[in-house]
Amino acid sequence: MEVVQVLHMNKGNGDTSYAKNSTVQRKIISFGKTIIEEALLELSSNYDIDSMGIADLGCSTGPNTLSAISQIMDIVRATSGHLRRRVPEFRLFFNDLYSNDFNSLFMLLPAFYKMLKEEKGIGLAPSQCFISGVPGSFYGRLFPSNSLHFVYSFSSLHWLSQVPVGLESYAVKHLNKGKVYISKSSPQSVVNAYSSQFQADFSQFIKSRSQELVPGGRMVLSFLGRKSIDPTTEDGCYQWELLAEALMSLVKEGLIEEDKVASFNAPYYAPCAEELKVEILKEGSFIIDRLEAFEVDWDGGAVADTHNEQGKMMVGERVAKTIRAVVESMLESHFRLGQDTMDVLFSKLAEIVGNHLSKTRTKYINFVISLVRKASHINLEAQPMDVFLF
Repeated sequence: MEVVQVLHMNKGNGDTSYAKNSTVQRKIISFGKTIIEEALLELSSNYDIDSMGIADLGCSTGPNTLSAISQIMDIVRATSGHLRRRVPEFRLFFNDLYSNDFNSLFMLLPAFYKMLKEEKGIGLAPSQCFISGVPGSFYGRLFPSNSLHFVYSFSSLHWLSQVPVGLESYAVKHLNKGKVYISKSSPQSVVNAYSSQFQADFSQFIKSRSQELVPGGRMVLSFLGRKSIDPTTEDGCYQWELLAEALMSLVKEGLIEEDKVASFNAPYYAPCAEELKVEILKEGSFIIDRLEAFEVDWDGGAVADTHNEQGKMMVGERVAKTIRAVVESMLESHFRLGQDTMDVLFSKLAEIVGNHLSKTRTKYINFVISLVRKASHINLEAQPMDVFLF
C-alpha cells in the first residue's frame, strides 16, 4: 500500500464523508485555540510582518479546514489592532496528500471570501489574501526556505509516511497476524518497527519545517498520542484493536480472507510525550514552548446513554462513521471490498464499539505542541517541559 497515493479522508458531503463525520477533529481544533492565540501573539510581538505566510499541513477538506484558518486570521487581525499595526496580507497554503479532495475544499472558498468581507467586517481585497493548494507529503520539503511565519497541523501527524519496514503487505512473513496495529499480543519486532518509522518520519518533518520557517517563526501541532511509555496501552491503540475484531468477524463469515487481515498494518503511530521531546531536541532547530495533552471522547463528547441498547447503537454508529471517514480509503485499497461488504464491516464495528463504550469510556489522548524556530536575536531558552493532562 502506497500511503501517499491511497490515504485520504472520505470525499464529498455524503453520509460517510469526512465533512459530515469530523466532530472529533473539530473538538481537537478547539483544544488548540488558546495555544494558537499565544503563539501568534508572541510572533506578532517579535515581528512586524507585512506579508504573513501560514500553512495548514494535512488540511483535508470540509468546514473544519476553513474554520481553523478563519480563527487564525481573526487572531492576527485582533493582535495587529492591539499593537496598532496594519493587518498583514495573508499567504495561506493548504497542504495534503495528492488524493485529498481539494476540489470540494476550493468550492467552499467563494463563501469563505464573502464571510471575510461581510460577516467579519475585514473587507479584504484580493491583493490581501492569497490561497493556494500544496499537494504532497509533509514528510519532506513543501515550501521555499524562510517563506513561512506560522505552521499548524491538526489530526494528521499520527499518520506515518508508510507502513513500517517489515510489515508491508508484500512481506514474506506476516508478523502481526489478526491485528492491524500494535496490540498486547504483537511481538516486540512489530512495536520496534512502528517506533523506528515514527522516529524517522517525525525527525524529517521537523527538519523540513526548520528550513521553511523564518527564524522566530511558530508552529503548533496537534495529533493523537498516548500517556504511557508503553505503546500497547488502550488510549494509544484500542480503536485499532476493535477494527481488527470487526475484520476477523468477516473472516469467520467468509467475506474476506484471513491472510488479507494478516498482511494489513495501519500506517499510524500514537507517540508518547517522551518520544516527541527526544526527536525535537535531537533535531535542534526548535524550542518547545508548550506541550499539553487532552482527553477526547471517541464520539466527540456527544451525550448518549450507553447503558441501553438504543444508546449503545447510537454511540457505536457515530464512532464507526468517524473511523470509516478516515480509514475507508486504505481498507478499499487493501481488501478490495465492495460497498455492501464495507457496510457490513462498519455495522459490525458499530456494534463492537457500542458494547465496548457501554463498559468503559476509553478516550483518545491528543497532544498540542507549540514550537518556536530558534533565532539568535530572540532571547529564548529551552526549558524542560512537563506534560499537563486536561
